[in-house]
Amino acid sequence: MLEIDNLVELQRSYFYSGQTLKYDFRIKQLKELKHMLQKYEKSVYRALKKDLNKSSYEALTTEIGFPHMEIDFTIKHLKEWMKPEKVDTPITHKGSKSLIQKEPYGVTLVIAPWNYPLQLSLAPTIGAIAAGNTVIVKPSEYTSETSAILAKMIKETFSPSFITVVEGDADVSNKLLEQKIDYIFFTGSTPVGKIIMEKASKNLTPVTLELGGKSPVIVDKDANIHLAAKRIVWGKFTNAGQTCVAPDYVLVHEKVKSKLISSMIKQIKVLYGNKPLENNDYVKIVNEKHFNRLKEFLSNGKIISGGRINPEKLLIEPTIFDEVNWEDSIMQDEIFGPLLPILKFSDLHHIVEKLKRMEKPLALYFFGEKEKKQQYVFDNLSFGGGCINDTLYHLANPHLPFGGVGSSGIGAYHGKFSFDTFSHRKSILKQTTKFDIPFRYPGSKLSHSIVKKLMK
Repeated sequence: MLEIDNLVELQRSYFYSGQTLKYDFRIKQLKELKHMLQKYEKSVYRALKKDLNKSSYEALTTEIGFPHMEIDFTIKHLKEWMKPEKVDTPITHKGSKSLIQKEPYGVTLVIAPWNYPLQLSLAPTIGAIAAGNTVIVKPSEYTSETSAILAKMIKETFSPSFITVVEGDADVSNKLLEQKIDYIFFTGSTPVGKIIMEKASKNLTPVTLELGGKSPVIVDKDANIHLAAKRIVWGKFTNAGQTCVAPDYVLVHEKVKSKLISSMIKQIKVLYGNKPLENNDYVKIVNEKHFNRLKEFLSNGKIISGGRINPEKLLIEPTIFDEVNWEDSIMQDEIFGPLLPILKFSDLHHIVEKLKRMEKPLALYFFGEKEKKQQYVFDNLSFGGGCINDTLYHLANPHLPFGGVGSSGIGAYHGKFSFDTFSHRKSILKQTTKFDIPFRYPGSKLSHSIVKKLMK
């Protein structure tokens, strides 16, 4: 493998050649990426099974299908996205035309996490290609099988001067961050996001940070409890809760708490069986370190469903907690596992006021039928994105930006927002030479009088 500094320089030289600026080139590379996914699909399934025990269904819906959809959507709309955007020009600029040109940044770095190791490596990469950049992808070392197959796929499909995968641990990430990169896209935890931003600041490198946080679910007393339970259980325990927008905890109105809990327990059995630890398709915890971190939470509150573990296979049952306090350890940091605390409330306004003062989460979900309350919650709470009467589904809509706010992230992507993220919007004013407006220049009382009227 090339030395990292040589690799960056190789990509920079290729970018300067101008090849990536062409529409036909970008479309060709996106099609190559799609063909690559089709060619290596079986190998990707095997890698995801080894790394996280993902079933073929979960691998398809959460890992493989998403990049296919993003590529198709991008190919369909790219020509329109690339067009210079004409904007109005004020009367003070008579004779001129104004436009915004979308230009690529150059050499981009995508640092991907382990929880969706294929999807979260390729989704930003699609945006970077569409915008005309070169890409260095740094996948997580925690999912080594997927990292290896990703490196092989990319190497056999693309020139390293255009796209390449650099494998390795945190030291490799640090070496990459020491380079003069033109744009950094990071998905991971908030603490690591702060480190990324600090390192990027040394070169004033722009960043997108897709982080996380404690994403709440609010279930009001008029919610459709059966559907709420079904959609919360699906959203929480997909990928064994190792999802940045997974419901982190549930705030349920005291009048429907017992009904919701009993319905959620039934839904867990429907999705994972009576013995989830024996379900061959149930996703495992990524490694022993994270397994032990989650195991510590099992002493919090009262376990009312689940709680069993298999240390050898790194499995933890879908687990529901009652009698949890805000001060408990499980409520201090993002859980990122198949553990779901339930807290009750009696007054929606009170709980909204409490959430206002907490860190802004990546997602928020509200279950309830009254539109006035729905609007109240979404008007008064800040979060990256969310759903009314559902969980997770917002991130699969390419017309919606996906990203955080505050401690849950900076910037957004998916669909056109990926193209926008990896594009600099360059302002251009084209001035006429057929005439020259004299009052723009100082030196006469008339100029002063005209400018005063126009500008004040």
